[in-house]
Amino acid sequence: MSSPSVLITGCSSGIGRALADTFAQQGYQVWASARNEEDVARLSAAGFNAVLLDVNDDAAVERLAARLKDDIGGLDVLINNAGYGAMGPLLDGGAVAMRQQFETNVFSLVSVTRALFPLLRQNKGQVVNIGSVSALLVTPFAGAYCASKAAVHALSDALRLELAPFGIGVLEVQPGAIESSFGRHASHQAEQLISEHSPWWPMRDGIRARANASQDNPTPASHVARNVFAAVSSGKRPRVLRIGNGSRALPLLAALLPGALLDRVLSRRFGLDRNL
Repeated sequence: MSSPSVLITGCSSGIGRALADTFAQQGYQVWASARNEEDVARLSAAGFNAVLLDVNDDAAVERLAARLKDDIGGLDVLINNAGYGAMGPLLDGGAVAMRQQFETNVFSLVSVTRALFPLLRQNKGQVVNIGSVSALLVTPFAGAYCASKAAVHALSDALRLELAPFGIGVLEVQPGAIESSFGRHASHQAEQLISEHSPWWPMRDGIRARANASQDNPTPASHVARNVFAAVSSGKRPRVLRIGNGSRALPLLAALLPGALLDRVLSRRFGLDRNL
């Protein structure tokens, strides 16, 4: 029998790379995508079927689907992992920043899944969407990111119902703080946005604190990958999998604290408890 197959987007580092390593160790034929050629070369050298892919490029996604159809015929697991975190005041970034955030974190998830639907249907496969605990606990200075992950949460629920008649399962993963390059990239993007001309300039330390929050006592990405593989391999797959520091406590906090009290806690945490 041929090895089961998995396509994972966003494998240059962090959760994506850890997932690629774990599934390969378990005997899967791993198709690992990244956006730049240097990362693709590293993935290829590591023994993966490395693919150069910008998930926002619909034509490239369709070409990949055609290639997979020719090479393997069907697909057992699709992991929609590619994404990033836009940090900073919502009104500073504006609609332009929000569109970019949703293009990568939300719209590409739909386009990739749509393109690979026939292959997943062929093998009665599994879709894994990497969401975030930020879908459930919205924080200041991460509004676009939180909104995008809330959309991933809603889309995963809808896809779970719509794909079930075709034998395709859907699992949403909601990580907490995970050891990865996410925080570094988020901090870099936040620094590009922070400006002394912004009304939120006096609160810049709070913006920086939110950008680095994902690296507050983070859980290793390998731990996430092992748990995702276990869930995918389980006979009774969960609907939602929460992994990592804060993945359970933060949603519980959001659910139990009165809204006004939660607002005060978050305002104090990110330097918004002042009048200007």
